[in-house]
Amino acid sequence: MTHPIRIGLQLQPQHADYAEIRRTVAAAEEAGVDIVFNWDHFFPLYGEPDGKHFECWTMLGAWAEATSRVEIGALVTCNSYRNPELLADMARTVDHISDGRLILGIGAGWFQRDYDEYGYDFGTAGSRLADLAQALPRIKDRWAKLNPAPTRDIPILIGGGGEKKTLRYTAQYAQIWHGFGDVDTLKHKTAVLDQHCADVGRDPAEIERSVGVQASPDEVGAALLDAGATLFTVGKGGPTYDLGLLKDWIAWRDDQK
Repeated sequence: MTHPIRIGLQLQPQHADYAEIRRTVAAAEEAGVDIVFNWDHFFPLYGEPDGKHFECWTMLGAWAEATSRVEIGALVTCNSYRNPELLADMARTVDHISDGRLILGIGAGWFQRDYDEYGYDFGTAGSRLADLAQALPRIKDRWAKLNPAPTRDIPILIGGGGEKKTLRYTAQYAQIWHGFGDVDTLKHKTAVLDQHCADVGRDPAEIERSVGVQASPDEVGAALLDAGATLFTVGKGGPTYDLGLLKDWIAWRDDQK
């Protein structure tokens, strides 16, 4: 299986009015982006810690109505913030609203302020990963029971680079893996993921490899492509969203065809 080159925008819902977020989603779709992600936090990660910020999943429901072509999802949902059955139902609902354009991005969670202020148990990295391992089959089981069923096999994207657990869960459950780091890191993690796939009897080519990009495609595109990545996501925060770099990546994608 060969995956097409795809370009994503992580539209970080921080420091911006919602009208600006909505306008930027429309502009990104018009520019030809393949996926628009947000993220699942309750406070800004960068800039003023108490700056403007909006919730992830209510926003995805709105994006499902406001867009017509792009796929949408969180990069990534924090597993800790919602019961797995509820999250499965939310994802199924946004899947229907969007006519089959939702990606369920999910991870174990890490931003302690979210946990502390919203009353979740932060636990340890190990306990959060154990919770994720328990949640993934529960999400799949709930999808099989819901009426109506999802419109498609909702793709699961798992974000993170933990070699013993996160990448194993990716081999077991995900269609997309989102990693972090430079080219050498990406190559190493990809090899680890491939081995986990072999261990669970899965074709590693089934898993699309995704990476965040902050440099121009002329600088890093060819090397990341050679390392196995085919989904490249530009992250942008408010109060205004400059899509110049995103458009460069879209043009690079089109030049590869």
